[in-house]
Amino acid sequence: MILFIFVKDHIGLLIITSGKFFKSEIIFMKTQGTKSATSRRDAMKMIATGSAAGILGLFRSPLFQAASQENKEAPAYAKGMPAVKISKVRAIATAPAGSNLVIVKVETTEPGLYGLGCATFTQRAEAVITAINSYLDDFCRGKDVDNIEDMWQSAYVSSYWRNGPVLNNALSGLDEALWDIKAKRANMPVYQLLGGKVRFAVPCYTHASGQTPEEVITSVQKFMAQGFRHVRIQLGGYGSVGTLGNNPDFKGAGFGAESDSFMDQRAYLNAVPKMFESVRKACGEEVELLHDMHERVEPIDAINLIKKLEEYHPFFIEDPFSPENMEWFKQLRAATSVPVAMGELFNNINEFRMPMVDQLFDFIRIHISQIGGITPAMKVARLGEWFNIKTAWHGPGDVSPVGHAANCHIDLATWNFGIQESVSFSDKLQSVFSGCPTMKNGYMSVNEVPGLGVDINEKEAAKYPITTKSNWIVRKRDGTVIRP
Repeated sequence: MILFIFVKDHIGLLIITSGKFFKSEIIFMKTQGTKSATSRRDAMKMIATGSAAGILGLFRSPLFQAASQENKEAPAYAKGMPAVKISKVRAIATAPAGSNLVIVKVETTEPGLYGLGCATFTQRAEAVITAINSYLDDFCRGKDVDNIEDMWQSAYVSSYWRNGPVLNNALSGLDEALWDIKAKRANMPVYQLLGGKVRFAVPCYTHASGQTPEEVITSVQKFMAQGFRHVRIQLGGYGSVGTLGNNPDFKGAGFGAESDSFMDQRAYLNAVPKMFESVRKACGEEVELLHDMHERVEPIDAINLIKKLEEYHPFFIEDPFSPENMEWFKQLRAATSVPVAMGELFNNINEFRMPMVDQLFDFIRIHISQIGGITPAMKVARLGEWFNIKTAWHGPGDVSPVGHAANCHIDLATWNFGIQESVSFSDKLQSVFSGCPTMKNGYMSVNEVPGLGVDINEKEAAKYPITTKSNWIVRKRDGTVIRP
């Protein structure tokens, strides 16, 4: 049975069926106010005819079909969330632990909703700040916060001359902040949006160094007692700078700057195998040992050194060659089975493609803000899974707590994870950044709240202004600059 009900400018159809089951449904259709609406008079004519054709004509009309859809409420999961736009993008600079840190804050049209991302390029911090405040802000205003991939791709090419550490770090800050916002809107940690956890926490390596092998041993044993199973060992600084060799000839000749460092490459090459031998003998086989060469010796010398280290079973040797010497990896692969980590100086994610396809190294060593944030890092990580190459994100002291949190969220969700560089946050850092990742028994964990989990106290941050000073110059005895 069908009853027609008129209420103001709507016609209602009460449909009642009986028999084995009883069901009633009422559908209202607007009869005025739109050009396509069926008029009240036309509806009455259909009813008056009493014909099946008249009734069916009403049921088949576009208006009836639309009205039927309107009365079927979409389930919660299909409704989505209201659009939120970017209202402002700005840089926050601070140096509570000495290193210049740059944070991007993305503010939105939803009151109280914002995201944070790491844009730290500590050696050129002011240039990144200019890129964010003078260019990225104008580029982003009014855009939808949900369209992360589109935002990344369009920002990547918007300057035409794409790539480079300044623009990539600015882009990383934006990218991480957008992931932070998306996860906050979804009311879950970022790692859930990346696929969820594949491990309960993130295994890390820490740094043990000393002026002598004995001091290195003491440091390694201290970290083993704290629960670390992976320890990077260094004799002094990178390349044993400040430990081996003194009175370089270029200093006496007044060449270079007073602050330039000296590296005795031959002394370093002789000392590293002895350090590994001493540590392995004193600390046993249970601890995994790592070492960072930092691209500071000639490629052929790097290959010979790594061959000597084989018997001590390194977990990996990091950065044996500079990015300008990538072809040497083929010879290294043919000469030794020691695992190699590479990539923290790469700017473009395409730099990883062919070395990974050719399986020239074993660990993807990426500085995530250097390549543009979470979005490109996940793409490189997923590519690594196809070639049995693991992740080992760069996590030094000149990455902000926001950046370390981004590392950790990716680590939790990436199956082909290898190891993470650990970090400890000073009291000053924690006074500026709340919700920092935590370390326990050699594992890193994130703050289990929606987003990346880290917030910033801007008043505290302002107490620690950044500087423009940075010196990475290392020279040979005659004054020749050593890369990197």
